Amino acid sequence: MIELTLRGETLLPDPSGALLWPEAEAVVVADLHLEKGSSYPGLPPYDTAATLARLGDVLRERRPKRVICLGDSFHDGGAATRLDREDRDALAALVAAHDWLWVAGNHDPAPPSLGGRVVGEIAVGPLSFRHEAAVWAEDGEISGHYHPKAAWRSRGRSVHGRCFVGDARRLILPAFGAYAGGLDVRDPAIAGLFPDGFDIHLLARGRITRLPREARSTVLMPSKRSI
Repeated sequence: MIELTLRGETLLPDPSGALLWPEAEAVVVADLHLEKGSSYPGLPPYDTAATLARLGDVLRERRPKRVICLGDSFHDGGAATRLDREDRDALAALVAAHDWLWVAGNHDPAPPSLGGRVVGEIAVGPLSFRHEAAVWAEDGEISGHYHPKAAWRSRGRSVHGRCFVGDARRLILPAFGAYAGGLDVRDPAIAGLFPDGFDIHLLARGRITRLPREARSTVLMPSKRSI
């Protein structure tokens, strides 16, 4: 398993898109965007069930004490009211089984009361957690918001998908939601946060691939601000 280090803490990126923090017995996810499907006519309204099923699988396998959701857990202010009973019950069961933190995001600045605690941002030990990376942040920041995506071409083959992006100071998680879009890691909104360069850990084909530094010039995904 790939290990990342931030402020002396060992973090494990998971192929699901979740981040594992073994020392704190925590799982961190970003940008669930629950009920995005029901917010757009023509989109199949199945994203919430798929996202919760994948999250449930991670939590049952990893058995964390704490879950930190890094904002935009709900796609809009009315998303919680559109949850069907089965999805609401599944989410409630997950929340009740853990010390659950909802970090407020730009899509859900006041996440609905479904259990757990709502915070604007939070520091846990040497690490800080917020929805959107702050240029002024001290070392140890973990965030979401940008839905980073990348692609890599090697020997005539290309692989593309969501990715973790980070350096020695901060880490940006991929979007966990089934219908979440993505933003090219070359976009200034992401690249500008890493003036000395960044590492890419690509999620593709059920595993994580750390792209070699020389591969950064071959990132292929078009920039899309679908966040």
